[in-house]
Amino acid sequence: MSDFVKLTVEGGVATLLLDSPGTRNALGGDEQYGAIEAAVQTIVRDKSVCAVIVTGAGPAFCAGGDIKKMAERTNDPSVEPHDDRYAYKEGIHRIPLSLFNLEVPTIAAINGPAIGAGLDLACMCDIRIAAEGAKFAESFVTLGIIPGDGGAWLLQRAIGYAKAAELTFTGEVIDAAEALAIGLVSRVVSHDELLPAARDLAQRIAKNPPHALRMAKRLMREAQTARLDTILELSAAFQAVAHHSTDHRTRITAAVDRLAKR
Repeated sequence: MSDFVKLTVEGGVATLLLDSPGTRNALGGDEQYGAIEAAVQTIVRDKSVCAVIVTGAGPAFCAGGDIKKMAERTNDPSVEPHDDRYAYKEGIHRIPLSLFNLEVPTIAAINGPAIGAGLDLACMCDIRIAAEGAKFAESFVTLGIIPGDGGAWLLQRAIGYAKAAELTFTGEVIDAAEALAIGLVSRVVSHDELLPAARDLAQRIAKNPPHALRMAKRLMREAQTARLDTILELSAAFQAVAHHSTDHRTRITAAVDRLAKR
């Protein structure tokens, strides 16, 4: 695994740690993009993983794009617009295409500022928990650019169009209390309680059968854009698979036995 990402797996819970506190875990090049993509692919292959925690080392969750590298590229006269188009498609877009589409439930444990691409990274996760000192901003317009990593799609699905538009068009920073009020995060805890709270939630999720979790998440994701009849058809197919699984047979037998003992 890359120096940028530390991946650990214990008890069905994977923790993906962005480990570059000196850069505030900024995303600035293929090393960072590839490291996150590789960590996600490792999780995909490990069918024992039932939940994933994404967090940052040091004072920040993720400061977004590397501004210095962005400035260098902007001021390089040899870079053509089509070069930048493919730099995004073949670069940072690897993160949402891997992390957002991960079948395992994901929890962002937001330990500090989540700015620009850092906020969008948090929105790629299913659940977000924030430390009291966390800050959030969809700050692209303040640098004269737009959300280039999928933020225009992700943020409004997390908090609704109107509030997402406000944050996107102003680029303003909000604190953890406001993030909780608008539904961007589901819980705010002290900094010391953040990882324990994320691990507790991940372990509660991981108590459930891994394949049922993966199918339940896929249904929820598909339901964001599909018609009801399509979701019902997919539900029937997934349920047929679930009914014939060892996990279901074991658990339904145990449930029946508990009822018999009442």
